[in-house]
Amino acid sequence: MLRTRIYTALVLLPLLLAAMFYAPRVVWGGLLMVMMLIGAWEWGALAGWRPAGRVAFASTQGIFALILWQFVYRVDVPDLRLSVVVYGLSLLFWLLIAPLWLARQWRVSSPLAMFAAGTVLLLPAWLALLQMQAQAWLLLMLMAIVWISDTAAYFCGKRWGRRRLAPDISPGKTWEGVYGALAGVTVYYLLLSTTGAVPPGILQGLAGCGIFVLLTILGVEGDLFESWIKRTAGVKDSGTVLPGHGGVLDRIDALIASMPAAALMLSVG
Repeated sequence: MLRTRIYTALVLLPLLLAAMFYAPRVVWGGLLMVMMLIGAWEWGALAGWRPAGRVAFASTQGIFALILWQFVYRVDVPDLRLSVVVYGLSLLFWLLIAPLWLARQWRVSSPLAMFAAGTVLLLPAWLALLQMQAQAWLLLMLMAIVWISDTAAYFCGKRWGRRRLAPDISPGKTWEGVYGALAGVTVYYLLLSTTGAVPPGILQGLAGCGIFVLLTILGVEGDLFESWIKRTAGVKDSGTVLPGHGGVLDRIDALIASMPAAALMLSVG
């Protein structure tokens, strides 16, 4: 399984980076939309919907994305305020609703609630990754927060993990792993700062370090949230489209929670 995971990553990562840095916006947006639609299909399965309901949900997300694209890029004067509203709704979900959902371990069966939650998860992440491609190096820098966080959490949890973070949701995660993730991302930020890689603006100084820490916490929350949704659905993975990795949602859960917040802060900073 580990070998399969490595092979899949070795194939997909260069393609992702090539598209991020060199693909025209319409191609990048199209690739992201394919990922979002697969994620929407997987979300429908986790919600317990039949194929017709999953198709309807994925189609609706595609339509919403095209409408956003129209207003953000295809009008004479792009309305960036719409992006801020979309990102703000995502941040409110992750700061207010998702913590309650996890703390109370809600088992939501309402199709309307799952439709709304899936939309707030998928659509802002799609728009954030689309818009931040304009600064591809910055986007890569921010996405690396998730990768570094995951790696540091895994090794610190494996070496020192004792106290379970959320045993009823994801038994393998520990508080020591979270502390390791925060420490790893802090070191990452300090290295970026000392080498002058952090761009001017809101990401400078203590504010920038705080943003990196916040994005790390949101990434952990996104991972936990998807784990809980899978647990309530009684499945190990959200899908099988990525050999060795599971589904698309399994790979982007932390990005779903953190990238809209990053885009929001860059928009208003």
